[in-house]
Amino acid sequence: MLKQEGYELMGAAFEVYNVQGYGMAEEIYQQSLEIELGLRSIPFISKAPVDVYFKGHKLSTKYQPDLLVFGEIVVELKAIKALASEHEAQPFNYMRISGKKVGYLINFGTACELEWKRFVI
Repeated sequence: MLKQEGYELMGAAFEVYNVQGYGMAEEIYQQSLEIELGLRSIPFISKAPVDVYFKGHKLSTKYQPDLLVFGEIVVELKAIKALASEHEAQPFNYMRISGKKVGYLINFGTACELEWKRFVI
């Protein structure tokens, strides 16, 4: 499901990691990835608010995934030493609430390699 699109997204993320390295602020990676996606003509929306409902009532609080890529892939970015299970909950919640079936959790904070996980529901 959306494998080619995920491959293209991750190609852009690896390029950002190769150029920027690790240890920078998450916002630096966010902006760099947005530029790289644009250079590759990959459509995305940055920090688009997603409405949250409870029993049919819209809440005033909204979720904001870091990126929505190809209109279908929820992307959550991190710049931390290691991913933990609580970080995985974030893209799952964004996917569930937005109705999207594919999500990526990408961590630019590790020294040896880009850390990432793909989720499908």
